[in-house]
Amino acid sequence: MIAPIEPAALVLDTPRLSLRPWADEDEDLCVALLCDPQVMRFVGETLTEAQARAHMPNARRRGAGGRLGIWCVQDRATGEKIGDGVLTPIPIETEEPDWAQLVPDTYPEAAIEVGYLLKPGAWGQGFATEICARLLRFAFEQTALAQVVACTDPDNSASQHVLRKCGLRDCGPARAYASDVAWFEMTRAEWQAQASNQ
Repeated sequence: MIAPIEPAALVLDTPRLSLRPWADEDEDLCVALLCDPQVMRFVGETLTEAQARAHMPNARRRGAGGRLGIWCVQDRATGEKIGDGVLTPIPIETEEPDWAQLVPDTYPEAAIEVGYLLKPGAWGQGFATEICARLLRFAFEQTALAQVVACTDPDNSASQHVLRKCGLRDCGPARAYASDVAWFEMTRAEWQAQASNQ
């Protein structure tokens, strides 16, 4: 049995951003992200509005006492919702995570992925790096995870740059989301060594 985390501990701030667990009122952001061909270019099929809205129950799921799931990312200066950040089970030969693994009192069997999506207006400002770094810190300070993984489309050099900048190791080509991907990993020991050098 995993003790639930205090809700306030799930609100994660960075110098410019605030991350909070996904909620019902974030359906507009879900549609804005998943229905935008620019956002979905390296992620998967652009969804219809109905498909994006149908994703909401999964977007609200939390696992491991609330520690795993999807966060809404807001610009602290304006309050605008600019994207999301995730710590979710990574699928290998399916296109969608096994959302049923996100249950309150246990950790998923699958490896946990750090990820992020941003509206195009928020690109190129370093926000993805802030999101990734903050979620890695949370993962290794507030969960029992021994490692966190990430993947990108092999051609998504911008996202690969973010992952390397945050200290994840480039592990070469692999499979995830039923596709060929570039695979990255970070262990707890690697994160601790990096954190002690900052």
